[in-house]
Amino acid sequence: MAQSDEEEDYMTMTIEEPANRETNMQRIARKRREAQERAYIKPKAEREAEEEAAREASLLTPLPSTNKGFKMMAKMGFKQGDALGKSENARTEPIKVNVKEDKSGIGLESERKRKIREQFEKAERDLKRSKAEDLDYREAQRQQMREKKMESDLYRAQKTTERLDEKDLGGKDPSEIRLKSINLLWRGRERYRREKIRERKDDQQLRNSILARQPTYEDDDEDKDYQTALGREELVTTIDDDLEEEDQEFEEFEALPIIERLEKVLMFLREKHHYCYWCGHQYPNAEMEGCPGLTDDEHD
Repeated sequence: MAQSDEEEDYMTMTIEEPANRETNMQRIARKRREAQERAYIKPKAEREAEEEAAREASLLTPLPSTNKGFKMMAKMGFKQGDALGKSENARTEPIKVNVKEDKSGIGLESERKRKIREQFEKAERDLKRSKAEDLDYREAQRQQMREKKMESDLYRAQKTTERLDEKDLGGKDPSEIRLKSINLLWRGRERYRREKIRERKDDQQLRNSILARQPTYEDDDEDKDYQTALGREELVTTIDDDLEEEDQEFEEFEALPIIERLEKVLMFLREKHHYCYWCGHQYPNAEMEGCPGLTDDEHD
């Protein structure tokens, strides 16, 4: 029988294996991998995370209608999403489960959290108080610096007022005038000088009383400087008797805040002598042209 041209050549045929057939090497690798997975022990944190996720998923999954308990509640009128009981505002979701994993007593964890919360609250209060005290301290320091500057300005302004008022004294020395006749705005300067003179006189009288009890050699030829050094020369000064008199006007002026006293002196200089303390210049007339203003800030 003659062979046809289309006769198959069995020597060149290829047998295709199933695509899903597993080779021997693949099977060995798979078994080795499965054995490693079975032997692998997950870390505690990973196990806890998986358990937490599974628990949350189960709590979020509603009961199916095929559940026996759901069927029993449905017979009593329960519907999916409704609350249990007669109240319409009752809980519709299950109570959250807090798993206790340590060996401490019940309530210890909440007590620990309460103490930690109190510590944080105390630390926050202490921080706020510290910031407030810091701000108060810095504000007090700034206020103290402002008061020191005002005291210095008041002293110099009163000194300037006394110098400009010398013309009104008619050539008399301030120590020869009654205190109440002196300008109230710089009367304190003259009072201070007279008190110092009285203190010097009291000290000299005390020294003289001590020296009078001791034997001394007196020489008429001693010069005055030598007698003064020994305390033998009497200090002759004129102390007004009205130094002890009550001066209500002066006391009320000294009781004013320093900023008010400074303003009174500065306004008197401008109105009476046309003098600007901040400019340091006496103007020829009351217009005081060229003066920037009344305050220190306006002269910056």
